[in-house]
Amino acid sequence: MRLLIYRYMAGRDAAMALSDIENAFTKVDRTTLYRTLKTFEEKGVVHQIEDGTGISKYALCEPGCNCSIEQDLHLHFHCSNCGETVCLTEHKIPQINLPEGYLAEDVNLVVTGLCEKCST
Repeated sequence: MRLLIYRYMAGRDAAMALSDIENAFTKVDRTTLYRTLKTFEEKGVVHQIEDGTGISKYALCEPGCNCSIEQDLHLHFHCSNCGETVCLTEHKIPQINLPEGYLAEDVNLVVTGLCEKCST
């Protein structure tokens, strides 16, 4: 199942919700999908995106990505027309220096607007 999910995600350009992956397979247990995505996330295969829609999305990490706050922060873009969320990995988020005593656990920057397909 892990291999099937990985192959499915590798064939997509946009991040996807658990329900998107579930709908791609005829007979699959939602719990198995969720556990697979969590395992992928723990192993650095995927990262989770909160794009402001209230539904977590998942995207495959690029080779060499470790999804850490210190090394691999990139923008995400959510299209308000078609609803797709994509990683803009070539656009890095600058290191954020927090005041003393603050400890960052996650950083997520989502730009919302029209994607290249919807803006033409």
